Amino acid sequence: MAYSVRKESARFSKDTATPYRLSRSRIDNFFKCKRCFWLEERFGIKKPDSYPLTLNIAVDALLKKEFDMHRAAGNPHPMMTTYGIDAVPFKHEKMEVWRHNFTGIDFLHKPTNLMIFGAVDDIWLDKKKKLHIVDYKATSKAAAPTLDGDLGDQYKRQMEVYQWLLRQNGFDVSDTGYVNGKKDAEAFDGKLEFDVSIIPCEGDASWIEPILHKAKECLLQEEIPETGMACDYCPYREAAGKTLFTMTRKSPKKEKKTPARKTDEDNETKTDVLF
Repeated sequence: MAYSVRKESARFSKDTATPYRLSRSRIDNFFKCKRCFWLEERFGIKKPDSYPLTLNIAVDALLKKEFDMHRAAGNPHPMMTTYGIDAVPFKHEKMEVWRHNFTGIDFLHKPTNLMIFGAVDDIWLDKKKKLHIVDYKATSKAAAPTLDGDLGDQYKRQMEVYQWLLRQNGFDVSDTGYVNGKKDAEAFDGKLEFDVSIIPCEGDASWIEPILHKAKECLLQEEIPETGMACDYCPYREAAGKTLFTMTRKSPKKEKKTPARKTDEDNETKTDVLF
């Protein structure tokens, strides 16, 4: 897919009072590398897109469709019963809006004038009328997704932003969310099958308020921010930039050839020929 710089109208500007929309995933970009975040939000220079995980997207869509049938019927999915979760899929008129990548659940954080938004996979409602965030994760690894390691921390932050957004919109949200982990079955046998498991996740959204203020400070600064400790993109950009700069300086400049000017002698010669 062709690389493109984000258009200027979609970048952060200090010269407008319009709230700036900042997605959950771009908050996570700030977590990982302040420099990459700053380059994308201020100058539109985003990291190259990864290839879409088409199979995972398809499986997520099928799982959502399955839970939607129980949402319409107002009863629990069999997996909820299996895992002892006393809840049903939450029914709300804005559910499709909340699921859409470009709308999601949003909230204007007035101290920073940032419009935070994120798209959920699902929401469940328990008997105490508390909402539980649910996120679908698929993997082709032998083991199901877990909450361990850097990737698990990312899953947890993702869920905590969704919990925070729903609370800011006036909903009573439980700290307990669920990750629906799916892994490929061992045998193919002409069809794809996935083992599905539910992983409880305890959220703590206390980090969000401070990080929004730090993100806004980063957006406003003019000096280049520090690079992330584990960022792969910044070292690549620096190495490539230095090499290209060095090669450009070493390359001999091509002299432009200017057309010879006619002299009086040339004109005289031509006059003699003409007459």
